[in-house]
Amino acid sequence: HPTGSPPQRYSGRPVLTGTMSVLLALFTFLAFTSADAKPNAGLKTWGRFSKLPYPGDKAFLYDTFPKDFIWAVGTAAYQVEGAFEKDGKGLSIWDTFTRGGNRMATGDVGSDSYHNIHADIRAIRQLGVSHYRFSLSWSRIFPNGTRGSYNEIGTNYYRTLIKRLKEIRVQPVVTLYHWDLPDHLQQTLGGWSNPGIVGIFKDYADFCFQTFGDDVKYWITIDNPFVVARHGYGTGVVAPGIKNDPDLPFRVGHNLLKAHAAVWHLYDRHYRPRQQGKLSMALASHWIKPSRTRLESLRECQCSLDHVLGWFARPLFTDGDYPTCMKTRLGSRLPSFTQEEREQVRGTADFFALSHGAALSFQLINDSLKFRQQEDLDLRMLLYWVNAEYNKPPIFVVQSGWYVLGNTKTEDPKHMYYLKRFIAEALKSIVIDGVNVIGYTAWSLIDGFEWHREYGIRRGLYYVDFNTPDMKREPKTSATFYRNVIQRNGFPELPENRPAQGIFPCDFAWGVSANSIQVETTPSQFADPSVYLWNISNNGELMRLEGFSAPPLRRTAHCADYATIRQQVNEIRQVGVNHFHFSLNWSALVPTGDVAHPNTTLLGYYRCFTRQLLQANVTPVVTLWHHTLQRSSLPASLDTANKWETPEAFADYARLCYRELGAHVKMWITLNEPNDEIVSYQEGHQMLRAHALAWHAYDDEFRHAQGGQVSLALHMDWVEPAFSFSREDVEPAKRVLDFRVGWFAEPIFGSGDYPLGMRSWLRQLNSLDLPVFNEEDRQLVKGTYDFFAISHFSTKLVTHAKEDSYTYIAMLEVQHMIDTTWIMSPRPVVPWGLRKALNWVRLKEFHYCDVPVYVMANGVQEDPARFKDSLRVYYLYNYINEALKAYTLDGVNLKGYFAYALSDQRDPGFGLYGHVHEEVIIKASLSNYRNIIQHNGFPIEGGVPQQCPSMPQPCLGCHELVKRPVVGFLTLVGSGVLITLGLIIYYTAKRHKECY
Repeated sequence: HPTGSPPQRYSGRPVLTGTMSVLLALFTFLAFTSADAKPNAGLKTWGRFSKLPYPGDKAFLYDTFPKDFIWAVGTAAYQVEGAFEKDGKGLSIWDTFTRGGNRMATGDVGSDSYHNIHADIRAIRQLGVSHYRFSLSWSRIFPNGTRGSYNEIGTNYYRTLIKRLKEIRVQPVVTLYHWDLPDHLQQTLGGWSNPGIVGIFKDYADFCFQTFGDDVKYWITIDNPFVVARHGYGTGVVAPGIKNDPDLPFRVGHNLLKAHAAVWHLYDRHYRPRQQGKLSMALASHWIKPSRTRLESLRECQCSLDHVLGWFARPLFTDGDYPTCMKTRLGSRLPSFTQEEREQVRGTADFFALSHGAALSFQLINDSLKFRQQEDLDLRMLLYWVNAEYNKPPIFVVQSGWYVLGNTKTEDPKHMYYLKRFIAEALKSIVIDGVNVIGYTAWSLIDGFEWHREYGIRRGLYYVDFNTPDMKREPKTSATFYRNVIQRNGFPELPENRPAQGIFPCDFAWGVSANSIQVETTPSQFADPSVYLWNISNNGELMRLEGFSAPPLRRTAHCADYATIRQQVNEIRQVGVNHFHFSLNWSALVPTGDVAHPNTTLLGYYRCFTRQLLQANVTPVVTLWHHTLQRSSLPASLDTANKWETPEAFADYARLCYRELGAHVKMWITLNEPNDEIVSYQEGHQMLRAHALAWHAYDDEFRHAQGGQVSLALHMDWVEPAFSFSREDVEPAKRVLDFRVGWFAEPIFGSGDYPLGMRSWLRQLNSLDLPVFNEEDRQLVKGTYDFFAISHFSTKLVTHAKEDSYTYIAMLEVQHMIDTTWIMSPRPVVPWGLRKALNWVRLKEFHYCDVPVYVMANGVQEDPARFKDSLRVYYLYNYINEALKAYTLDGVNLKGYFAYALSDQRDPGFGLYGHVHEEVIIKASLSNYRNIIQHNGFPIEGGVPQQCPSMPQPCLGCHELVKRPVVGFLTLVGSGVLITLGLIIYYTAKRHKECY
């Protein structure tokens, strides 16, 4: 360091003073203008991001922006000003374009900002931005485009606007040209297709610098030259709508670059020394990802960006010439620069002004420029690419945002969450990727005329009612969100965002769940009657003798005969859990529906399985009926149109299970996830009665002898208001929880009836679908629980605002959506949703008291081929940590946590075990989960170790031999071959505690 000491650091960014800042400015300028920039340096971007840790790198980053970060909002003159013929303004090409062809609307009035400076200033002040980007209407200042037509009144409008901005301490970012060329220049010269316009634009800029420059520190010469050239003079989608010469866009782009360079040099020589401003050209780009992993696909991605962004960025930031890819593919269609022109263009940008979002992405980029690759919406990767490709320039995002449909009013959830996503990506770009992003501009301040989309979409943070005389402005929810982000300077980490340290109690139930277990009721031990030759003198192989068999076995099957039981129990033990949750198959256990004729073989298998679990010190948790989408799982005789019409049959089935398995099972789930959306209210009513009858059966007939517990498990994904600061979304979230969870929870854990909110809402809809509990049923159902069990996997957002692009549930008048910053696989990964769900149980107004709570299933779907399942590792760690917060910080009476699921074989994509053919693979998530269990949570480093009583060691193979015939052998030796005939094997074994 020239000063002899390292630079000071604030917010992770170096801040330089004195001599260092001067030298840095010099070095930066030389870097930007250096011809040493490596072509295609951005090609490394895709490889770099593919190697970042997943999903950690995708997780939301809680941090803040640098203290001097620029927070801005923007507009464009033709979109918002209106007054198209007022006070001497001349026509622009948009005034003419919107009156031609099949155009339906114009920007004649727009948002009428010309007459509403006070309203715009009020909105800007409310947002709390530091900068406001707006454009000058060239034809309002020079009606025919030249100085001779100067319009004093039009110029005064901008003087007033800048003055009012300064009064509220907001710095202007001024765009000289945002697509609205004076129509006179188009008609007389051919607009930007004529090289003569370069000098005219320079003169216009000279006037603007002279008139406004003392108050303006950031200038944009031309906005989005790609759209101006390609779509204004190529496809004809935007003004001036020319589309008859395929090579014209490249000549137009050539002139735009020359015009920009001329203006930059003008400012640099004559105005910068006094005004100390900075100047650039706003360049827009999409993002693209390779359709395949081959290098050819990466090069095509690079070429796609070169044809859009590099077309203008490379001449400015690298060597004053077009990208090689463009020159190779376009040949003579692309104009060439002389050496003098290259020197004139090169280095004529003081910062990289980047536009990103709806104006270009997925709209004005057609397939011909994607080169068979896939467009993506990734601002962070685009920022990194710009940083790598153009020698680390300071990047000012001068336009960013999304849009909503034209009928959307003040609730714009999609816009808000896209805004959150883009800002979060900019933050990661700074903090993680080291990109020098200096500012962010949300687009736009207010609704207006949206170019070729007219009024079909809205992009404003403020809603404009175009039907009111004063064009009334109202803040949207996106405005409230953006204001909050600015106030906090990003997303500072809050205590609830930090991982918790602590441990669960010694008796905490650590478990793993499976929808079902593997059942093979044919014993696999001693079941082969064949006789074999043992070729001991050669290779030791056994060779079966054809035509010979051993006498049939005269012995009953033993639990040890089932290899599948031993294998599954061993897999469960390796996880380190002390509980295992699985479901019985009702339709297989009682095929006819008559419990007097059960499948005794299957019943014996389940009995063996639960017994072996206990031998391994694993407590079985058994579900009597598990809801599946594919089939009802009811016995055929009960699987009628009116399912569950005889709940007494379920109670009889439950008695059978209690009687036959209750000696080994002390924790029962009657119904697992019965509260599915596809279940009718009438069916659900009978399921509640079935559960209650089964609970009372255990309570009256088995509890005293067996000492177990019975409840049901409800599916409970969390439902979060899309606008947590809006009561209008809090109520819909409560409504969804009432209909999804309270539907079954309130009758059992609360009042014995359905939630009041549920009944009143259906009454409001004149619906009679919800059954009524008579007093007998109310007393039957109420209080039929010993614990509260939930299955939780994900979180959804709900809003009352209807947008067509998301799922809207008309009956509940809510729309489901997601936060676009969430990790997806395929459902959102939202760890804090579990904590909120657990607190809902604790705080529910119908008082579930201090009911013990179990998370009976919690897991994430991931590619079964990914044995290093990093997403599941992340998921389990963070969800369990949120469960710990609920227990230690919130006082939730949490008794157990069960990861879902044991194996991909039974629950594809969710397993801790994977399978390749017959081989069982231990995934990374299993080891991580076992580690959490071994530590009983997340103990404080250096803290006093938890002292828990030790469990007896499992002993699956401990047997005592009793006096019985054991083995008989007949051995024949001849020709060097030992022939061993296994006649028959009789053995019995006795376990330490139980006999078979």
